[in-house]
Amino acid sequence: MTMDLPMMTMENVNESAINTLRFLPGKCIRCGMCWSVCPHGVFVPGERKARMVAPERCMECGACQRNCPAGAISVDAGVGCASAMIKAALTGSKEVTCGPECCR
Repeated sequence: MTMDLPMMTMENVNESAINTLRFLPGKCIRCGMCWSVCPHGVFVPGERKARMVAPERCMECGACQRNCPAGAISVDAGVGCASAMIKAALTGSKEVTCGPECCR
């Protein structure tokens, strides 16, 4: 018997995908690795599982996926949000944010 687990994706949050981050909360075992290793606070502890609270902040480093023992997270590591990184470098910003506003 196969059970389809709900998938939380950027498409659920915004009509246009900003990054490749995908989270399967049904697989989450609440180990805490994702919120411990994420440099941008994409994940936080939930009551029974991790919660993805800021998927637009994901820079696609892949740390969450590499450290998730349950396989609840996938991301195309290395893709990153080049526009946000370039804009931050050009403007001297210490905060690199990825999202619709990064390309303006």
